[in-house]
Amino acid sequence: MAHSQAYDLIEKPPVGTPISKDTGPPPVLANALIVLSEPFQWLKMLSKELNPSFVFGVFLVYGLSQGFSGSLFRVVSDYYWKDVQRLQPSVVQLYSGFYYIPWIMKPIWGLLTDVFPIYGYRRRPYFILAGVLGVISALIVSIHARLPVIFALVCLVGLTAGVAISDVTIDACIARNSIEKAFLAPDMQSLSGFCSSVGALLGYASSGMFVHVLGAQGALGILAVPPALLVVLGFVFYELKTNQGVEKKKAFEKVSGATRSMYTAIKCPQVWKPSLYMYLSLALSISTHEGQFYWYTDPTAGPAFSQEFVGMIYAIGAMASIAGVLIYHKILKDYQFRNLLFFAQLLYSLSGTLDLIFVLRWNLKLGIPDSLFVVMEESSSRIISKIRWMPMMVLSTKLCPLGIEGTFFALLMCIDSLGGLSSKLGGGVVLHLLHVTRTDFTNLWLVVLIRNLLRISTLGLIFLVPRADQSDILLPADLMTENPAATGVDEENMQLVAMNHKTAV
Repeated sequence: MAHSQAYDLIEKPPVGTPISKDTGPPPVLANALIVLSEPFQWLKMLSKELNPSFVFGVFLVYGLSQGFSGSLFRVVSDYYWKDVQRLQPSVVQLYSGFYYIPWIMKPIWGLLTDVFPIYGYRRRPYFILAGVLGVISALIVSIHARLPVIFALVCLVGLTAGVAISDVTIDACIARNSIEKAFLAPDMQSLSGFCSSVGALLGYASSGMFVHVLGAQGALGILAVPPALLVVLGFVFYELKTNQGVEKKKAFEKVSGATRSMYTAIKCPQVWKPSLYMYLSLALSISTHEGQFYWYTDPTAGPAFSQEFVGMIYAIGAMASIAGVLIYHKILKDYQFRNLLFFAQLLYSLSGTLDLIFVLRWNLKLGIPDSLFVVMEESSSRIISKIRWMPMMVLSTKLCPLGIEGTFFALLMCIDSLGGLSSKLGGGVVLHLLHVTRTDFTNLWLVVLIRNLLRISTLGLIFLVPRADQSDILLPADLMTENPAATGVDEENMQLVAMNHKTAV
């Protein structure tokens, strides 16, 4: 079934129903109401097909935990390292790479959720675990007045671990649903991307205010709220209970079976080639974020942006991300993976030129103020990044074999996280080697130029991406047939897509 058929599921009046021409709103108003009601009809359709608690989980994990909390964390942690711990940008760049460790461990979290149920549930307890870990980490780093650097880093990594565990849990549900209802796979990614972008908008818009009013350390305490709500999600999420006694006996057998299935899948060219592309496309785009952040806020060498304006820059970028989601959802989700990713990567490479122009201050020679130019740069970069990222997420869901979809999707996201870690570490090394410090930004332009050249080089790897539509099944038939003997997974107990009229337990 084509994914465009998703909208056919929205309830419509029966054919032949008479429509009165003498009543109802004017045509212009009626069209406006139809446009405004379309998102709500779309959500109604997704809730009907996938269960309301699943849609609520996507809103909470992607919107609040990843979107709001992640954006607030990005700004507040930067100021925390800069103003409270007073570290060099290259050191912060390296430390921020440790945030990826919980994401690299996603296969472990995925394996736990797939084969080690707690009290008969595979997903719900891990939402609770993620929430408790996040709350404790946020409270420790925000309350302790003089926390040593190493303990502060552990707490910040703990915060990201809570997000990663909840992410892999909801991702397992998305991967499962993408297999069982393939025509809704792009819609689920659109919902996830939209929630993440809206949450990021709210987080960035309020981050500067929180830092200004509470200070960087106090603002970290706000990050305890989203994980607390994850605990609530763990109690309301719909899931069928498994036979706990039987599951314990089969646990090791399932781990062995899942490991074999993962090894078989990763050897498949349809899997390892696009996985390699996703890793290299991230790793080769080295991160220059910390160097640019320190330069943004420097009163001498940089434009000396205030705390509120830095948050506003990122908030505008989040709005641009929403535009990127809408562009993908409305225009680009019917294009082939290879063509879409090629042009997205090309635009991503070209957008990096705006960073170079800004660092060299050529915008002033062109008569464009710093505040206007940075908004233009952030907006274009975020739109292109979102368009580049979403088809890679859809592609990842298409590479997951049945029965181990949670574990295998986590493995693919682990590969992406390794790419992010490589990007952070590579950027930190380049910043250090070119002597970009808290006060010396002479070679920052050269760091940005190296990053842009590496982005362009990724275009030579596009042959690794399959020539396939985003609604196609990419895996061989043997990987798309669930084998309980090999994986130890009980199809009935693993069912996450509820039948109509079932409610959360």
